Amino acid sequence: MIESYDFGRMSVDGRTYTSDLIIFPDRIKDSWWRKSGHNLCLEDIEDVLKEKPEILVVGTGFYGIVSVEEEVKKQAQSKGIELIIENTKKAVQSFNKSASKKKTIGAFHLTC
Repeated sequence: MIESYDFGRMSVDGRTYTSDLIIFPDRIKDSWWRKSGHNLCLEDIEDVLKEKPEILVVGTGFYGIVSVEEEVKKQAQSKGIELIIENTKKAVQSFNKSASKKKTIGAFHLTC
């Protein structure tokens, strides 16, 4: 469960993170870097797709700067993964709402 989010900071299960992260049902991958900065490509979420989530929530940053490539959207659809793409503040709410009901993974950009 994500307890709080503000520009550059996210608290999850009592721990505060200051770098981009992926929240899996059983672990957190902190210091997550994308191949191309503010662009999300398939290579950036290979380990996420292997987990076969029902829902993938992508937090695109405080101001929603991160773009998601069409290839990512198509791959998620072909695997039956519901893809939610929102600025990180809204994405946190979506993640918390769905994580208790379905296998949900969240990939969050914490700054811009």
